[in-house]
This record gives sequence, structure tokens and C-alpha cells, in this order.
Amino acid sequence: MIAPTSPIIPPAPKVHVKDLPEWRLLLEFIRNPISILPDHAFDALISRRRVFGLDFMLLSDLDGVRHVLTTATEKYRRFVSARRVLAPLVGDKGLFLAAGTQWRRQRRMLAPVFTPENVGALVPHFMAAAMSLADSLNGSRCANLSLAFQEATLEAVLRALFSLPHTESRGRIAAMVRHYLSGPGRPNILDGLARTEQSFAFATRMRRSFRRSWSDTIDNIVASRQNSPPSAPHRDLLSLLIAARDPESGEALSDVEVRDQCATMLLAGYETTSRLLFWTTYLVTLDTAEQNRLRDEFAAYPPERVSTLADLLNWPRSYQTLLESLRLYPPIPHVARESIADDVVAGEPVRPKIKVWISPWVIHRHRKFWHHPTAFMPDRFAGKAPLWTNDGAFLPFGAGPRICIGATFAMAEAQIMLATLLSRFKIALDDARPVLPVAKVTTAPSHEPLFRLERV
Repeated sequence: MIAPTSPIIPPAPKVHVKDLPEWRLLLEFIRNPISILPDHAFDALISRRRVFGLDFMLLSDLDGVRHVLTTATEKYRRFVSARRVLAPLVGDKGLFLAAGTQWRRQRRMLAPVFTPENVGALVPHFMAAAMSLADSLNGSRCANLSLAFQEATLEAVLRALFSLPHTESRGRIAAMVRHYLSGPGRPNILDGLARTEQSFAFATRMRRSFRRSWSDTIDNIVASRQNSPPSAPHRDLLSLLIAARDPESGEALSDVEVRDQCATMLLAGYETTSRLLFWTTYLVTLDTAEQNRLRDEFAAYPPERVSTLADLLNWPRSYQTLLESLRLYPPIPHVARESIADDVVAGEPVRPKIKVWISPWVIHRHRKFWHHPTAFMPDRFAGKAPLWTNDGAFLPFGAGPRICIGATFAMAEAQIMLATLLSRFKIALDDARPVLPVAKVTTAPSHEPLFRLERV
């Protein structure tokens, strides 16, 4: 592949970790884990460090990553801190946090829910939300697109999940999710020190309160559907969840499992996709030539003609651009596991309680795996199949048996949103400050800039 003459290099955090005392390193890690990654991390396949008596391994060796996430899953578990942060929002009975036989049963039951046929049936929901987004921006000369994408992707997932148009319930759900992610859902130092999910219970009161209110909200929506079944089948995910059966036992999902699956789908279909759209839009404001190429592609096959997944094949350039955005700004910046048994990873001995960090942020920018790794180059994905299924160096949706089941859902939603927006507007930044990635629950922007909008 021939690199562009002057590839766009989007800004990234400047790393200053030399000689930092351990307490400062811990605070910087909590603030933004990306900011403490030294330059050699993007060359090394394994890095080890001991901080506050805890042993950490940053693992970028692709065979080692496959081993931890696929081959030896029984020797590793999620961090307690991750469960403390995520369980109030997604529950512990959903696919994301379930483990062992419970997870395998749910995966069997949910795989048919996300077939291309079923995701294709959701395209009208994505189109309706995308049109609402574009209509809401008409007449605006400047807009906070980070917020606009959050509202649009939440509308898309609520339509796809519950067939829920603009209602008071939708506004309440949006407010609750934003409140949690910006407030009690933010990781803190006590999460890192906690030995169990119940440790430091005084610090999780707001999360427990949120969980009760959140569960009631989702339960009410599900109960309303179950108590008043529609005269015609709904073309949404809730109807598919209620109808799902275990192919081995014939059992249905329990009410709690349905609720927690809905909560998991809300987070996955809303938060991560809104981040993907934000970073993609940011990148094409830095590279106006690429933005124009995308607009030409959408003009040749307008969004109004889209009604099936197959129609999205008419937009190969936008697909490549979204993949490159996922590479540079993976929605989930790191995957963390704690070893619970002796193991050997890429030739390195691993004993129990080692904290193993697998960082898509690092692997996606690793100099051993990518040509011009920090440059924005959508052409690198030209003519390639979805790499998250066959290339260990590209894992925006995770890896192994727990790879995100909704990848096709997310990509279709993002393509339709991007096409609808760029077919109506030329977009430029209205803020000279660089936008830097901050690794929170997802890869968030350091600030939410205003974007200038010009009707095409």
C-alpha cells in the first residue's frame, strides 16, 4: 500500500510518565489510562510493571491475546472494578457480565437474534433515527455533534429494541444513562482498590440507587409489551428476546435476563456507536478531501434509497472510514483480566492475581502491526473482510468467544447515520483546540467541540 503524501495525524495524549511517583501514576491512570502509556508500549509485545504491590502486564502479543481471551478463559476473570462500574447499568444476568454455563446458554439463545436477516429488519428504525438527527440540525450553523450523536443513537437503539418513538419514557432513559456515565458510573480509586463488588459499600450508594430506578424503568417497558401484546408482530429486538428459546432445553429467557439483555443492548448500541460517529466526524473535519469523497459516495446512492443491509454495500468508502475510526479510537480502549490460576502467556509465567491489560488502543497503533499506525488512512481497509473476525491486530469489538454479538447492528446504524448527515451538510470544526481521547468506560473526547454546519 502506498501511503498518502501527507497523511492526517490526529492528536493523541502526550505521555509524561518518567520518574512519576506511584501515587501520581495511579491518579493519572484513573483520570485517563491512555495518558500513562510510554512510547515503548507501541513496540513491545509484553510490558510488565509493579505498582502499589500489584503486578500488571500489558499484553500486545497476538497469540498471547488469543490465549487469554479464547483458549484459557477459565484461568482469567474480569476485574472487580469493571463489575462494580458496569453491573448497575447492564445487570449481572446479561450477556456482557454473565460467565460460565450461564454465558454459554445466553450466547446460544441470542445468536439467532442478531442474524443478518434480523438486523436487516431493523434498518427502518435506523433510518427514522437518522432522519430525526438531520432534521434536528436543519437551520443550525453550529452544533454539539457529540450530544447530537448520543441522542440520535439512543433513539435508534430504543426504536430497534422497543419500537419506542419520541416519548417521555425515551427522554427519561436518555437522562438516566447520561447521568450514570458522567456521574456514579465513572471509575474511581476505590474501585481499583476493592477486593469484591461489596467492598467500600458506602461509595456505591448512588450506583445501587440508580440500579433500582433503572431496573424499574426497563421492567415497566418489558411488562407493558408482555401484558399488551401487539396485534401484529413487532419488528424489534424485544420481540425477538421474548421469543428466544434455548436450542438445547427449549427454555425461554427469564424476566431478569430479558431486562438485563435490554440494558446491555442499550449501552452497546447507544454509547459506543455515538463515540464511533463522533470520532469519524472529527477525523473527516481534519481530512476534508476524505469528507468530500464520502459525500460523493452518498450522492451516488442517497440514504433515502436504503431499506436493507445489502443496500449498504453501495457505500464501501464509508465502511472503510468507519473501520479506520474504530482503529484509531476503539470504543472500548482496553480489556482487563485478572489471572486466577498459574499460566504461561507468550512464554511469560503468569501467577494468580496478575492484572493483564489487553489494549485495543495500543494494539491498533502498534508499530509491529500497522503501516503508519498513527495516520488516518481509510484505504488500508479497502477490499478487506471484517477484520475483527480474522485479524488479531484489529479488535474494536473484542475478541474470542465473547466478541461483540452486535457488530453488524452497530456498523449498519453508524453507516446510515453518517450518510444521512454528510449528504445534507459540510462539516468543519468551530474550535481550534485539539480534541484528545480520554479512556473512560468508552473512548470519550476531552471536550465536546462545536462543529460548523453548511447545507449542501
